[in-house]
Amino acid sequence: MGNKLFAPYLALTIGVISVSTAAILVKLAHDAPASIIANYRLLLAVLIMSPYILLKRRHEFRYIQKKDWRLSIFSGVFLAFHFIFWFESLNYTSVASSVVLVTLQPIFAFIGTYFFFKERFTYGAIISMVIAIIGSIIISWGDFKISGLAFFGDMLALLGAIMVTGYFLLGQNVRKRISLATYTFVVYGVSSITLILYNIVNQEAFIGYPLDHWLIFLALAIVPTFLGHTLFNWALKWISTSTITMGMLFEPVGASILAYFILGEVITWFQILGGFIVIFGLMLFIFSTSRRPRMIVEESKDHI
Repeated sequence: MGNKLFAPYLALTIGVISVSTAAILVKLAHDAPASIIANYRLLLAVLIMSPYILLKRRHEFRYIQKKDWRLSIFSGVFLAFHFIFWFESLNYTSVASSVVLVTLQPIFAFIGTYFFFKERFTYGAIISMVIAIIGSIIISWGDFKISGLAFFGDMLALLGAIMVTGYFLLGQNVRKRISLATYTFVVYGVSSITLILYNIVNQEAFIGYPLDHWLIFLALAIVPTFLGHTLFNWALKWISTSTITMGMLFEPVGASILAYFILGEVITWFQILGGFIVIFGLMLFIFSTSRRPRMIVEESKDHI
């Protein structure tokens, strides 16, 4: 029994470390526009998935309803702009601030379910949301005192959190009728097309990047995507969603540590205090909502 439990928790640990690399890899590819980095991350992920989907899952496409196609398309557009805003934020603010603020997604998701699905707030959820928001204000205020550009990056990260919330809200019903692999393939494909069009309109260069950037694009498609979120979904067979979600809250911690050693980024006291408060608030939030049957937070295990 112990060995059976050890493997899922090991997968969760590897998954958290893997997703923590995303912001670092984006920072390392600083010569490429954020939209190009996002473009190749999703496009390469689609290409990697294609053999499996076309050989094992292609029959599922004929059963996708028109409504689900529409929702998947809009979901893919939201995901594309999530990556544009989040990756762009890393050009202005630190890894620590950006990743912590994007981690607020469950809060935005719960607010979205209140307006669109009439989800009701518990007192515990309200208190925990207020705590998390206070933490985000502390981070943003500290960055604003350092630099107006850092504060601008924080706002972009928050926009990224809102965009990924739209992605989850649109996809939650579709996922009940379509397998994770097929849904992910469709959404990534739509996101890739959206980003290609976006880059064409903005006249961004698709080629001409150094070899190390292409390796980073490939690493983004593999490490945080497949070694990260695929392992989260695998581990769900043995451990609860709330445990997975709780583990994912340590992504900002892992990303900040990696940023310190790899990028030489120094974490300020505002980021430490605000980040701690945000993570504490999100932990309380997960505890207070984990027994609710239709929580959108459960969808966050599929985020890439």
